[in-house]
Amino acid sequence: MADETGIVADVLVVGGGLAGTWAATAAARAGARVVLAEKGYCGTSGVTATAGPGHWWVPPDPALRASAVARRAEAGLGLGDPHWMHRILHTTWETLPTLAGHYAFPRDGAGQIQYRALRGPEYLRAMRTVAEQAGVSILDHTPALELLRHDDGSVAGARLWRRRAGVPLTVRAAAVVLATGGCAFRSHLLGSANLTGDGLLMGVEAGALLSGMEFTGYATVAPARTTMTRSMAYAFADYFDAAGRPIPVRSGPDAVRDVAAALLRGTVFCSLARMPADIRAALPRISPNVQLVFDRLGIDPFTERFEVTVHPEGTVRGTGGLCTADAGCQTHVAGLFAAGDVATREPVAGAISGGGAQNSAWALSSGLWAGQAAAARAAALGVRGDAPATGAGTIRRRAGGVAPESVVGAVRAEMLDLGRTLFRTEGALRGSLARLDTVWDGIEAGIDEAADPLRAREAAALAACGRWSWSAALARTESRGLHQRLDHPGSDPQQAHRLIVGGLRETWVRPDLARRPAEAAA
Repeated sequence: MADETGIVADVLVVGGGLAGTWAATAAARAGARVVLAEKGYCGTSGVTATAGPGHWWVPPDPALRASAVARRAEAGLGLGDPHWMHRILHTTWETLPTLAGHYAFPRDGAGQIQYRALRGPEYLRAMRTVAEQAGVSILDHTPALELLRHDDGSVAGARLWRRRAGVPLTVRAAAVVLATGGCAFRSHLLGSANLTGDGLLMGVEAGALLSGMEFTGYATVAPARTTMTRSMAYAFADYFDAAGRPIPVRSGPDAVRDVAAALLRGTVFCSLARMPADIRAALPRISPNVQLVFDRLGIDPFTERFEVTVHPEGTVRGTGGLCTADAGCQTHVAGLFAAGDVATREPVAGAISGGGAQNSAWALSSGLWAGQAAAARAAALGVRGDAPATGAGTIRRRAGGVAPESVVGAVRAEMLDLGRTLFRTEGALRGSLARLDTVWDGIEAGIDEAADPLRAREAAALAACGRWSWSAALARTESRGLHQRLDHPGSDPQQAHRLIVGGLRETWVRPDLARRPAEAAA
């Protein structure tokens, strides 16, 4: 697949996590020549590799599925799509068991195979093997820096960076699948170091649209000064202030907001003494890394209180991402597809988090659909490798330009502040957005030419994602799901629609009234 200018493929998949490996495998099995480029090492990179992902797993009984979809649609507060939910349930049920030759699914006490919950490290290791056996050519440590476009605006491939060699690489392709994950704003969420919003920036530079970017108000409790953001154990948590007084914390999705509010007042401690004995015994098997952290700290979380913090998760377990324009997860840019967390999860999650189950099922399903559709486009149109193509990237570099490290620090200060992220007001959002706009002005003037190309792109993507998130949060003058406004505490039926976001120099937001529920439009 190589020529003198780089590599020619039918399909280029950018990102080697859960969605990317499913997309690459699907495209290769459809007969396409597939290159998968991963910023880290495919099989260990991303949040799935550090987690115990479940899947939205409902047997193919019409009544059961109708009930599951109805509950999820109601929980999504008017922004979900039952049609997509049914597709996801079907695709996940049919596809996940096909890993049986590569992944050892456990059995329950009755001997029944359990497909729903998997162990992340083994899952991703299996997916790398599956992709390689399907014929996918994997480029590790090779991030994408910008997309390439034909004169008609369609995607022509991408420019990559071979990190170890320190050289660029061009891949020409008939279709590109972005599967780069979400943006965690460098929050120390476990497994998120590479999740800097690169794919969101590349997509918008090429002409794609975003949706759901206001739904970034998801955060996770973790032992203080650690990245251990596996949250299952905290369903049994009790919290205390520095004086040992109990802190009232609601159950369910409001629990983290209560903990965050307490953290804004002072130090918070936690006890897991209420965890049942059988779950304690199973915890090392279900989430071995959770117990490992406590062992290293010398803490028994079931008998001792330990200090906790809260890590915001940005769009990772939020909802926002690139809009998909058709059933094959193609964006509004011809030849550009989006899968997994880089795409909006509003079809399955609505205004709330997809958590582990819905997000994992979405990653599998959207990856499969995007890979198949990308392969079909390549088969129909060919690569057009000799046609002129130009880079869509908009980030320039110059001597003495802004340092990526200063950009990252400025973005983290704005996007990881619990008061702004979880307790939003117009004044705080406007002030934060104004400061991020100033950061963006510095980026547009040029990033230091001595900076590593990847770090320059990551810094720009973090700033862009922050501006899109706060722009959407300002436009949604209500509280809905993960977006909570202290100055607009109630939900507004007239805002039961998605918000489309875009723009680089100037961000913009408009309502997607075509997806507005009929009862809200009445």
